[in-house]
Amino acid sequence: MPTRKPTSRRRRTPVRMVVEPHADDESRRAVSGRIDLFNVAATGLDEWHSVSIFLRDADDETVGGILGEIWGGWLHVTHLWVAAPLRRAGHGRALLRAAERFAVERGCTHVRLESYGFQAPDFYRKQGYEVFAVLDDCPPGHAQFFLKRRLVGARSGR
Repeated sequence: MPTRKPTSRRRRTPVRMVVEPHADDESRRAVSGRIDLFNVAATGLDEWHSVSIFLRDADDETVGGILGEIWGGWLHVTHLWVAAPLRRAGHGRALLRAAERFAVERGCTHVRLESYGFQAPDFYRKQGYEVFAVLDDCPPGHAQFFLKRRLVGARSGR
């Protein structure tokens, strides 16, 4: 009769699921940080930069800005906003170009972003971005556009 190897069973700690619509930053970082570590382990790409560029008025109030992150040779723009009274004066374009220059200086070759149809997909197209996907009815009655662009001045070979 063949002998069986004893199976080792890890004792599992009981867990519970908690919905937290307004979770604190520490809890959110516990999840995102572990995903980041996994991504670095899987790719070997460990250089990451936050992107935060702001427009400030004479009172030092934030009246616009662009947020994102750089990882894996790509700039991902997550937010671009300019206060309504300052729109159509070139500030959005200037913020976008500043973020792109920042990214190129850090070795990026491309940029990607998302925009809803009621936001600014046409603005991004005018800046040289191409739509590579559209998610219809997100949110209902609207579409979400996914855009990308090769960065001018980016080093080739990546």
